[in-house]
Amino acid sequence: MKKLSTKQTVSLVLVVAVGAVGFWATTANHAKPAEKAAATKPKAALTVTTTQPHSDDWPLTLSANGSIAAWQEAVVGSELGGLLLAEVNVNVGDVVKRGQVLARFTNESVAAQVAQQKAAVEEARAALSEAEANAERARTLANSGALSGQQTTQYVIAERSTKARLMSAQARLELEQIRLRQTQVTAPDDGVISSRTATVGAVAAQGQELFKLIRKNRLEWRAEVNASDLLLIKPGQTVKLRVTNGVTVDGKVRMIAPTVDAATRNALVYVDLPTPGSAHAGMFGSGQFELGHSAALTLPQSAVVMRDGFSYVYQLRKDDKVAQTKVTLGRRVGDRIEVLNGITAAMTLVAKGAGFLADGDTVQVVAAPASVSAPAPAASAAPLALK
Repeated sequence: MKKLSTKQTVSLVLVVAVGAVGFWATTANHAKPAEKAAATKPKAALTVTTTQPHSDDWPLTLSANGSIAAWQEAVVGSELGGLLLAEVNVNVGDVVKRGQVLARFTNESVAAQVAQQKAAVEEARAALSEAEANAERARTLANSGALSGQQTTQYVIAERSTKARLMSAQARLELEQIRLRQTQVTAPDDGVISSRTATVGAVAAQGQELFKLIRKNRLEWRAEVNASDLLLIKPGQTVKLRVTNGVTVDGKVRMIAPTVDAATRNALVYVDLPTPGSAHAGMFGSGQFELGHSAALTLPQSAVVMRDGFSYVYQLRKDDKVAQTKVTLGRRVGDRIEVLNGITAAMTLVAKGAGFLADGDTVQVVAAPASVSAPAPAASAAPLALK
């Protein structure tokens, strides 16, 4: 074989190198389109699940705040003065019946006055018997001339005077008997004792308060409602009241106050509460007046993000990017929330993971777990207030 020269050897190496470069370029140009697309696609910022707005029939309510108070509170006081309180039979919280004896005063002095007045009545009755007999004889002898007309008239007047004295003595006896009964302090109505100032051994003044009584043990919620919302409330409407001890109480509107406070522009709405119940007079309560039902476009609360005092949702676009959308919220029932504007029922929105997204982020969508489902509105829901 003929030996190649140095120049020929260099030329051959260059030809081989150029061929190798051309082969590599041809192979790279024929790479799979999917691999090229994968190499240029932005990396997903987060893996999320999606949801669509759901139309529900939700309760329409009006929220208000107010205090719980006694329907009517009776003051039980001392009708006598200067007597010693000998016995107290009830305490705060005791349920009492109309006419039940709550306390007793010492009654010896009053009983003695009753006995004295009874004797005065008997004395007046005896005097009347004598006066009636004298008057009757005077009338019999008037025609015989045995008595003058003046004497007859005197006997008749004496009869009338004695009769009047008897009536006066009987009236004073009744008064003393009333005072004797008043030494026993009785309940004016059925109810529960809410306050007690009576103390055994104290000398009460006339008219001094001894007890307070919640009549019939009835309570009411006095809700403060803005004047512009009064037309929405009618007597008989159902109210769900949540009191400070966490208990929910069902009530019913009894009446609406005829006047509006000039300073606050609020009016009181009186709501009857069940008896007995878990609420107590003096508690603060927040309640909802049930006005009816209305349609609501709802989302899971996890789909709504609060930022800078505003509410947002993230709409999923076709390129797997999300667009931040500002929304206005309404009522809440369970774990779902009403969206008043900003979305439509056809939108696909991020359900979970929205709190970590920003406008324009690329996401990877995965299927939601099988157990996740849109819950139906609960009967005990507490929607937002209407304003």
